[in-house]
Amino acid sequence: MFFDIGWPELMLIGAIALVVIGPKDLPRALRVAGFWVRKARTLSREFQGSIDQMIREAELDEVRQELKKATEFDLEKEFKKTVDPTGELAESIKPPHIPDFFDETASANQHHIEPLPAIGEAMEGPAAGHLVEPVIEPVEEQLPLPLPSVPEPQIFEPVPVSAHDPSHQPPPKP
Repeated sequence: MFFDIGWPELMLIGAIALVVIGPKDLPRALRVAGFWVRKARTLSREFQGSIDQMIREAELDEVRQELKKATEFDLEKEFKKTVDPTGELAESIKPPHIPDFFDETASANQHHIEPLPAIGEAMEGPAAGHLVEPVIEPVEEQLPLPLPSVPEPQIFEPVPVSAHDPSHQPPPKP
């Protein structure tokens, strides 16, 4: 039972309490004793609950740390370290550098394009003072291909129904 006290010990304590306290005050004394026992049990339950909660939180922190370690694992980094530790394989399959002329962040020296001179300004260099004429090649005149012959559409006259069906008689006129 409670504190390893059996029934014979409880009967002995009850008999001594009856003699010492007396039959008149014994129920009130048992009520007070029950109140204090209940209070002690409540406090012990709260203490036990707080200890259990601390243990759960400690275990939860451990689980959080393990989960954090698992999520921080970089599979790509480990794969590169295992398969291509020197980086030669990645360098061999890297695409060639193609300049991006529309990239505004690139420096001006990287993509230098000479602007064309404005109208009325003289050009410099080997083409200065020379007029470039377009080359016009003669075009042979091609005759249109003959249209394929299409048969003339036939016009059919409507045939009355009675001509096809001898059993069909026009309705009698009233």
